[in-house]
Amino acid sequence: MSTHSPQEQQNIMARPVGMPTSPIRRLRTIGIFEGLSFLILLGVAMPLKYFAGMPEAVKVVGWIHGLLFISLCAALLNAKRVAQWTMQQAGRVVIAALLPFGPFVIDGWLRKEDTALSQNTSGQKTSGS
Repeated sequence: MSTHSPQEQQNIMARPVGMPTSPIRRLRTIGIFEGLSFLILLGVAMPLKYFAGMPEAVKVVGWIHGLLFISLCAALLNAKRVAQWTMQQAGRVVIAALLPFGPFVIDGWLRKEDTALSQNTSGQKTSGS
């Protein structure tokens, strides 16, 4: 017998395998990949374009980075809603995403926010039972 409600079961089945369940953890994961793609764009693809005459590198990596940035923005909107962040808190993440190494620098703060959110969520579940 399942201990999950029908809505929880539907959410579990709809989630891609391996995708983090916490909105902030999802934001952190996407942020790391977005940050890596930005560094690859700046450190590999741009030099290949300007020093080796290979503009295709920027086109491919730029597309990947753009899709990851859009995914980051969507994940940020979801995390902001769930964690009830202020515009200033969400703005930190946006500014970090625009700077090289920014997603790695802000990851510690996001980890703390994720821990606080999971403690608040588990506290609400146990007090409501």
